[in-house]
Amino acid sequence: MTTITRQELQRHDGDQELSMWVAYSGKVYDVTDCPKWRSGLHENEHFPGQELTEELDENAPHMAEVFDHPCVKYIGDLA
Repeated sequence: MTTITRQELQRHDGDQELSMWVAYSGKVYDVTDCPKWRSGLHENEHFPGQELTEELDENAPHMAEVFDHPCVKYIGDLA
């Protein structure tokens, strides 16, 4: 199992050609290949490189199954 630090997560915000990662419920996912993340901002609300559990639980119109999409890749667990 790979453990991802918050610093590593924050670095993966799509800048400098790095991939885009987000964390949800203690797990880190690569969303780089997901069409709705291509601009680096999902639905004008969510930025990559962040822990999104609280934001998604409170405001998102979808549930955790969004992380089951084929474009989402599990990276590891958030430290």
